[in-house]
Amino acid sequence: MFIKRGMTRKVITIDPEAGVLEARDLLQRYKIHSLPVTGPGGTLAGIVTDRDVRSALPSGILSDEELHRMKERLANLKVRDIMTTQVVTVSPENTLADALLLMQQVHVGALPVIDRGRRILGIISVRDLLKGFTEVLGIEEPGTLLCILAEDRPGQMKRIVDAITEEKIRFGSIVVARVWEEGKRAFFPYLLTHNTVRIKKKLEGLGFTFINPVDWYLESRPPK
Repeated sequence: MFIKRGMTRKVITIDPEAGVLEARDLLQRYKIHSLPVTGPGGTLAGIVTDRDVRSALPSGILSDEELHRMKERLANLKVRDIMTTQVVTVSPENTLADALLLMQQVHVGALPVIDRGRRILGIISVRDLLKGFTEVLGIEEPGTLLCILAEDRPGQMKRIVDAITEEKIRFGSIVVARVWEEGKRAFFPYLLTHNTVRIKKKLEGLGFTFINPVDWYLESRPPK
């Protein structure tokens, strides 16, 4: 799925000349964690996060004199003074997988979506990714996730899919992942049923091995 199909189009933005307290109020009012900062024509100038705002605001116990100085400073503190200008962005033509990998690499929870003129078109957040992958993986319906280990050779997925289809079981999706054991692959079919006894017996009869999906992840991590 492309980002333009999964992004949030109604973006709450803020002007670089707005006050930091206004940014705090917007973050709290809309229950969001970041605000794109836009200049003329809606072009992206930066981004300000709830962490930026918290760092700029007073914390702890202050004396009256310190509090007075802080209030004066906050009255003059603008979003442009605390925003990040080197913003990591994505294009609407990128995929949800691109956004997920980028978020992991740069450790952010949302990415502005911009066009070639740096005009903001939307924002893609972790919440949007969860919604998008729920649709892509077909897991919005109740079902069962299986983990099947197989030899890493052509045709294995077809054998699994054919066996499940022959039992007239509907799929949500099937995902393939490598495992750290050489020559093996892990297949994760999400079946839209809770009755899996018959299909498990059939696949075991075809030489496939089942393990708990959680065990697969924990046991297949590479040694540190």
